[in-house]
Amino acid sequence: MKTVKQSERLRRVEGRHNALVKELRQAFSRGELTDSGECAIEGFRVIEEAVRSGLRIRTIFFAESAEPRAHKLLPQIASHAEALMLPDKLFASAVPSQTPQGVAALVHVKSFTADEVVGSPSAGPVLVIAGVQDPGNLGTIIRSAEAFGAKGILLGEGTVSAHNNKVVRASAGSVFRVPVAKVGMEPAIALLRSASFRLLATSSHKGTALPEIVLSDAVAIFIGNEGAGIDKKLLAQMDELIMIPHSAKVDSLNAGVAASIVLYEAARQGR
Repeated sequence: MKTVKQSERLRRVEGRHNALVKELRQAFSRGELTDSGECAIEGFRVIEEAVRSGLRIRTIFFAESAEPRAHKLLPQIASHAEALMLPDKLFASAVPSQTPQGVAALVHVKSFTADEVVGSPSAGPVLVIAGVQDPGNLGTIIRSAEAFGAKGILLGEGTVSAHNNKVVRASAGSVFRVPVAKVGMEPAIALLRSASFRLLATSSHKGTALPEIVLSDAVAIFIGNEGAGIDKKLLAQMDELIMIPHSAKVDSLNAGVAASIVLYEAARQGR
């Protein structure tokens, strides 16, 4: 069998209107999956996490200046993946980072339904995200969900996409492994009720103190928008509100921090 040298795998592309370059640029711009279910990612660490997570890379793009590192990374990438080498300026025009590392890829990620998230065999809680808009916050939540054994995450209306580039990076690769599904808030509540989940929501100033809440059974934890919190109509449908005790000098906690604290307590009780 003929061995293909890494240099032979790299196909040089110089045209801004190349179909694959345009697809990469559009995927980053939209922050959503492509029509064929692929996510645009960038950075050596993120791509290594994608490989470690078993994702199928369709196309990998390298900037010309990153060629030495490309030859180190390519042996980890399945041979069916197309590998392109772009001039630095063309690469920079296709990725969102101000200081790109010189590697990006289109990877196929698994999609989940809300039923699959709720029916996951994991014993942890389901997180329901009601309007978190900051990518860093959602990425932190996804990372903590994996760290503390959540079943998965339901993303309600007005929430940033889990496949936004900043979310992917903030999750440190956890988004490749944690079940995440988009869902309307009312259908989510109906689904959770039918599966006998208790509905809990974090609140800044009222509710039961976190150490007194039972989180070891089937619970769904609702996390609201950074500024407005959770809508009053949605709060009215909760079984209980969770208050995380903190200094009165602080008005409220960051959504990512609050979710992480509650997830840690759920994991502690589960143990």
